[in-house]
Amino acid sequence: MMTAAPLRLRLDGAALVRNWRTLAAMSGAAACGAAVKADGYGLGATAVATRLAAAGCRDFFVATWAEAEQLAPLGLPVSVLHGVRPEDMPVATTGIARPVLNSAAQVARWQQAGGAPCDVMVDTGMNRLGVAVEEVEAGLLDGLVIETLMSHLASADEESPMNAVQRARLAGLEGRTSARRLSLANSAGIALGAEYLFDLTRPGLALYGGVPRGEFAGLISQVATPEAQVLQRRRVRAGETIGYNAIYRAPADIEVAILNIGYADGYWRGFSARGTAHAAGHPLPVLGRVSMDLVAVGADSLPSLAEGDWVTLDYALPRAAACSGLSQYELLTGLGARLDRRWMSSPSEPDVDGPD
Repeated sequence: MMTAAPLRLRLDGAALVRNWRTLAAMSGAAACGAAVKADGYGLGATAVATRLAAAGCRDFFVATWAEAEQLAPLGLPVSVLHGVRPEDMPVATTGIARPVLNSAAQVARWQQAGGAPCDVMVDTGMNRLGVAVEEVEAGLLDGLVIETLMSHLASADEESPMNAVQRARLAGLEGRTSARRLSLANSAGIALGAEYLFDLTRPGLALYGGVPRGEFAGLISQVATPEAQVLQRRRVRAGETIGYNAIYRAPADIEVAILNIGYADGYWRGFSARGTAHAAGHPLPVLGRVSMDLVAVGADSLPSLAEGDWVTLDYALPRAAACSGLSQYELLTGLGARLDRRWMSSPSEPDVDGPD
């Protein structure tokens, strides 16, 4: 028998679907896909992809072939962003997903294996992954059956002249390959304007409640909310300290609740003495330093809070990022395995409560 976890991650499936539909509408005539790499940004790739597929999403992106294998039972169109290493070829040639080829070596490797349909990443200035624009112009991709020719924006979350440079470089390759579609925009790129949308957008962060640009404020809903049980309620006397290095000293006698969550679960030390929890509508400030497994919060405002009660951590991503000093991406993908992931709505009925 499985023991009930003392901490959980409440996941709003209806919000996830709403976010995708918002991004799809902002994508105009372009198809709207979904980046579900890093286990669906930490929320569970299978559960995320199932819900988005039911909502109409038809393009999914993962980083590795192990991630593609995880989604294979769903039978969805998946692209593997890191391409194909020699050791990937046995699974890649089964057809469970398309590789996104990133180098001349990967192009040659794929052609030698028969040249099945693929995607290709072009480096338009990020200098991370991708073949060079000049290589494409010189015919590197000739003979390939390409579904999507894509690139990735380096600075879509800010007003940078590099955005227009990258857009122009990808647009200049239109008609130079067999590619059926061009794709450039990530979440933030969708807000840059119609000229960045091309044929397919590839949002990630905004699907999961992240707000990469101001244009998304008020349009994107929170999806993931950590909750933890109270392990102990205790009284701390005036002048006593709480937690490692004694960074908090009680100014008076105070009531404190100890929560079963810590930085091992993705509630990072950056929240020390800055984060906030809530219970029954009462704010509960984090007191002292966040530990690996435990957090202390002030409980004076809620006399009824006791062992076994559940407390909600403030984890709205823009606010949590500003509070912790971490990026919204880190906050999502760092959510730990000890959190019991509980979806509030079923895959096929996004607005109906029910477990995954």
